[in-house]
Amino acid sequence: MVTGSLITDDVRRFVLTSIPSVPYLEAMLLLRAEDTGDWDSVMLANRLYLSEKAAALLLAELHDAGILSHDAASPGRYRFAPTSEGLRQIIDQVAAAYSTQLVAMTNLIHSKSGRKAQQFADAFKWRKDS
Repeated sequence: MVTGSLITDDVRRFVLTSIPSVPYLEAMLLLRAEDTGDWDSVMLANRLYLSEKAAALLLAELHDAGILSHDAASPGRYRFAPTSEGLRQIIDQVAAAYSTQLVAMTNLIHSKSGRKAQQFADAFKWRKDS
């Protein structure tokens, strides 16, 4: 749960290890909130103002992560269906944190990509001992 202005360790860990971008998070939370049927890339693209290709990629990534399922007869249509109750619970906690700590949550996601960019840049630094 979220207390005051803090993001819990469980939510922080899940975001840092499992949420690659803000659009990914928003797609996950949208499908969670509107769990009324199947979603496809056109529907998601329209709701999140993304290209259809980007939306299709997000849906596939969420499916691969065990957050969405799809019927074999309709492979391009997905629904919110976490593969475990534990995953469902942490997503609920993430949703609660995002609803009250929007800036902190987005900063957390962006800090992860910032660290990766810095590590990449550091790999090309000229070292005195080289």
